[in-house]
Amino acid sequence: MLFNSIGFFIFLPICFLLHWYVFARNLRARNAFILFISYIFYGWWDWRYLALIIFCSLVAFICGILIHTAGTQRLRKLYLTISIVVPLSVLVVFKYYDFFVTSLVQAVGSVGIDLDLRLLHVLLPVGISFYTFQALSYTTDIYRREIEPTRDLITFLAFKAFFPQLVAGPIERATNLLPQFKVLQPFDRTKAYDGMRQMLWGLFKKVVVADTCAIHVNAIFADHEQLPSATLLLGAVLFAIQIYGDFSGYSDIAIGCARLFGFSLMRNFAFPYFSRDMAEFWRRWHISLSTWFRDYVYVPLGGSRGTVAASVRNTFIIFIVSGFWHGANWTFIIWGALNAVYFLPLLLLRNNRRHIDIVAQGRWLPSVGDVLRIGLTFLLTCIAWVFFRSATVGEAWEYLVRMFSFTGGNALQHITPTSILLVMVLMIVEWIQREHQHGLHMATTVPKPVRWSIYTVVLLGIVYMGVEDSSFIYFQF
Repeated sequence: MLFNSIGFFIFLPICFLLHWYVFARNLRARNAFILFISYIFYGWWDWRYLALIIFCSLVAFICGILIHTAGTQRLRKLYLTISIVVPLSVLVVFKYYDFFVTSLVQAVGSVGIDLDLRLLHVLLPVGISFYTFQALSYTTDIYRREIEPTRDLITFLAFKAFFPQLVAGPIERATNLLPQFKVLQPFDRTKAYDGMRQMLWGLFKKVVVADTCAIHVNAIFADHEQLPSATLLLGAVLFAIQIYGDFSGYSDIAIGCARLFGFSLMRNFAFPYFSRDMAEFWRRWHISLSTWFRDYVYVPLGGSRGTVAASVRNTFIIFIVSGFWHGANWTFIIWGALNAVYFLPLLLLRNNRRHIDIVAQGRWLPSVGDVLRIGLTFLLTCIAWVFFRSATVGEAWEYLVRMFSFTGGNALQHITPTSILLVMVLMIVEWIQREHQHGLHMATTVPKPVRWSIYTVVLLGIVYMGVEDSSFIYFQF
């Protein structure tokens, strides 16, 4: 079920009313209800794949208990290994098997060997990368003795399948979300109101901004061989805005939706396009994934505590693995490697923690130096996004070569003034709100007539420009 579908806008209020007026007084009944509606939400896409998420959840649940109760370190490691290998094997089969087989056939074919290996051509289950990583962090945290496993199966399954964050995150840790399933929270009107505001802003970013940009981005990338360089540059910029509006919009809707039910999810985006270097960008973009790779891959590898060579190796590993996590295509691997190259100078010069504050905090305008740093960071990000968006490495390279060829022509070809205006509105609003959680936080500080005027304009834009069932980009990951 999509957040931007008619079905969801029928599903949500029914679930909200039942949650607070029927099930909110009994913890076990509430968790069972959340589990039930979460499986409906996921099964709406394809009910057959419910078996997959249930299987992965049961493996994590059982292994978590076995790790905790094991009498020897050897057994603890064995159960941890099982809890990692089983879900990763499922992920590999569904997401990466065809990629590995195709790459192998092409590699040996280049030296004259003909392999006849079959591809699976299976449909990638929505959200499999997200709930797999959530399961891995759960058993790893138990192994590290940071948390104790729950023995309540209903509570654990509800935590694993909690519908707002099930298919595209944030990738929640058990340390944050699981305890919230063990207590009954009273209805908080303030939290619910702000949740609705954040959902409204997320829908605006997705339906109004991202989907409008997508129309132009698709046209430009499809015809990039014929278009002038300025148009290609604008196409890359619009894709950067599209993927941000699409994914951060989903995260805003998920976080706001969870708040309606009394749950708090971690922040996943913190206005990343106002970053002054690539290290700051990765602290603000897809925060739940970046911190997951930091805590479960980078730090165990040694992080930056070892030699310079080890630090460089570890940096490339996490960025390349992050790229591969996004998809079984060499374009994602190069996207990850390119971001590692961007990050290395900051790491080697020990400047990667230089910008940990909010840009121009307490001021309306940034300094000239901040503007230049933000501009350079955004340009580098846009270049990397070209690989992310392209179907092949060759297509991405061709796009970039033409983009920097400085050919003449109509720069606004395939681009309407409306899309430029919407991007400007998005950036201006989020610049004003960069010290807050989301773009409609300002609605709490203005007079009521102005507040409701803002809500009305945003809602009318969503209704007028909305495309029924337009999918979210990160559903493919």
